[in-house]
Amino acid sequence: MTAFSERCTFGESTNISSVNTFEYELYEALRAAVPILDACVLKIVRLAGGFKLIAKNEKYQEELDNFQKNIPVGLSGVSVNEFVDIFLDSMLTYGKGIGEILVKNNQIIGLYNGDPTLFKVSRGKNPCDRKFFATAGGEDILIEDSSRILYACLNPNPKNPFGVSVFRGLPSLAGILMKIYSSIGQNFERAGNVRYAVTYKPKNDSDMTYAKDRAIQIAKEWSDGMAMTKNGNVKDFIAIGDVDIKVIGADNQIIDSEVPVRQLLEQMISKLSIPPFLLGLNWSSTERMSTQQCDILTSELEYYRRLLNPVITQISNTFLRSIGADCDSYVEWDTINLLDETELARARLYNA
Repeated sequence: MTAFSERCTFGESTNISSVNTFEYELYEALRAAVPILDACVLKIVRLAGGFKLIAKNEKYQEELDNFQKNIPVGLSGVSVNEFVDIFLDSMLTYGKGIGEILVKNNQIIGLYNGDPTLFKVSRGKNPCDRKFFATAGGEDILIEDSSRILYACLNPNPKNPFGVSVFRGLPSLAGILMKIYSSIGQNFERAGNVRYAVTYKPKNDSDMTYAKDRAIQIAKEWSDGMAMTKNGNVKDFIAIGDVDIKVIGADNQIIDSEVPVRQLLEQMISKLSIPPFLLGLNWSSTERMSTQQCDILTSELEYYRRLLNPVITQISNTFLRSIGADCDSYVEWDTINLLDETELARARLYNA
């Protein structure tokens, strides 16, 4: 983790969204090294919920439903929902998601999730015009026909119009966390896998004469005995003379890491807006606090849905055009949970 963070540069580009490749590798390494971050991303993808494509003309609804359920998605599976789940995962990790509508003979034959690290975006002739480039062999190749490209970015701002990953700002905290876990592992290895100091003390000049030979023999016998123990066998150690055996490092106390680890995890989880109890963390929480955390998460999920809506409608409208339909479509999302609907209904009643 440290090696990645040292050579990763978080510079910004005024033309092409050429985020340093090491930054993308760092975000991938974060998910692999810190399981709770990976769990947060997967939890967000699942909590975003399902949806249904609705044609404004009911006579095309059956064909649209069949398209949504059975359209192939590369090698990943089928259904538009599968494509959107992978797309959202890429947006959270890399700050942008990219895909393509695959067409053959004016018919949609599938959807494709692209690798965001192999695509770049630049401004065109005007601020609202985008050009897409595919990276191949170290060169950026312009994609001439971008009408079927599906693209969305996360948390854009004037300085970073091409999106920002939710992991931005977490590498330094994750580096400290991994150092703590590494130290804990080393301490337990030292305390659990005990080392021994075997000391031979000659009593007289006669023993001093053969001290080296006896020390070599004692070391050999001790090593053989320890090797037999690893294999599940018991071998006694017998020595002549004054031999002292002590345990190395058994009296050292392991530092309590609960407080610093929790402080780091709190900051990392707050960045992703996931309530701790959804991740199985038994931190102190009241019913009121849990309700507020769920409300915050609901607003986050609504934001992700707003980002995905244009991508989904682009897919469904392209399909409707391919079958000759003269209408558009819209996305109807599943209710996040019943409690939200109840609270909204109660609020409308109080306002009335």
